[in-house]
Amino acid sequence: MNNRRPRRAAVTGIGVIAPNGMRTDAYWKSVSEGISVLDSVTREGCEQLPLRVAGEVRAFDPAALIEDRFLVQTDRFSHFAMAGAALALDDAGLGGEPAEPFSIGVVTAAGSGGGEFGQRELQKLWSRGSKFVGPYQSIAWFYAASTGQISIRGGFKGPCGVVANDEAGGLDSLAHAARAVERGTDVMVVGAAEAPLAPYSMVCQLGYPELSTLDDPARAYRPFTEKACGFVPAEGGALLVVEDESRARDRGVPVRATVAGHAATFTGASRWAESREGLARAIRGALDDAGCAPEEIDVVFADALGVPEADRAEALAISDALGAHGTRVPVTAPKTGIGRAYCAAPVLDTVAAVLAMEHGQVPPTPNVSDICHDLDLVMSRARPAELRTALVLSRGLMGSNAALVVRRGDDSAR
Repeated sequence: MNNRRPRRAAVTGIGVIAPNGMRTDAYWKSVSEGISVLDSVTREGCEQLPLRVAGEVRAFDPAALIEDRFLVQTDRFSHFAMAGAALALDDAGLGGEPAEPFSIGVVTAAGSGGGEFGQRELQKLWSRGSKFVGPYQSIAWFYAASTGQISIRGGFKGPCGVVANDEAGGLDSLAHAARAVERGTDVMVVGAAEAPLAPYSMVCQLGYPELSTLDDPARAYRPFTEKACGFVPAEGGALLVVEDESRARDRGVPVRATVAGHAATFTGASRWAESREGLARAIRGALDDAGCAPEEIDVVFADALGVPEADRAEALAISDALGAHGTRVPVTAPKTGIGRAYCAAPVLDTVAAVLAMEHGQVPPTPNVSDICHDLDLVMSRARPAELRTALVLSRGLMGSNAALVVRRGDDSAR
């Protein structure tokens, strides 16, 4: 008879590099106060592009956080990821040389890859010739670059991977890490970081009809309103340390939250009306995986695309999956104050959910004051509430849907 206790994935470390804060405390202060940092794009070479507003990380100095030997071979999105991973490991009390390198793995999600690095090297190819293209062009742009560099830099030799699954891949990476822990890996470094604001990357995004091109930061990204006109992109991201709950308690570190349930579905690119059914199925699947009743959900962190058809589908999906509770549960979308950082967006939302449960506050939805859907959207200011269980939602532009259930750390035994 096997009496071993099932392994449960616990969040013990958080590292944030976001437009509204370079560390977890700064990020939460901005999110909880409903501060919007959306502003005009200032990145060099983007002045004439029709994308006018974004969430930029403007105070980031990679040279102060990352060794030169890693900087020269990596793109900005990997700089964000490496810095975030280091912050998360320190937060979890796991900084420094790992005692058991094969017990620590890494999984990240990525959507845009290393566009800035790739553009720079291609410009050298066009202007000077192939001999001037650096050898790291072959790896720096690649979606898996952040996973590889975090594992090399930290000396981690456990299971590693990358999820390239649309924006919803951010939640899928957390589920991937949680299941690795459940299968026997002690610690996983997990999350996503994006840097989609280089000229080449921005031109690629202009093909998305869901992208907002308004030049007013206060009006460019307002989901769930009658004047919703698309989303505003952002850079940055978040990395988390997820480890076996029993191991964490043995180490004497706080369990900030547990990853309780996840599910994913697919409905097809830009089929926003159909995403109602796909997202509802993902929510039901995540609740089943968590052993959670709809009434137990205390807050929903919405995908909040900002496209009228998509917003309507999400509001209906929440009601479809949660029943009458779906119109009463507080819903929020902090990303309207920082922008939608593709794969990193739902990871930042998950961080916000963990912090919301810790602080007993539902953060507001910046720049939104009047909605046209049957949702209890938290606006204007944070709402005090006892939060034990949070639901985080994400959809990708190519049709992926995902839902994640996280529980407050001191409720993990439930």
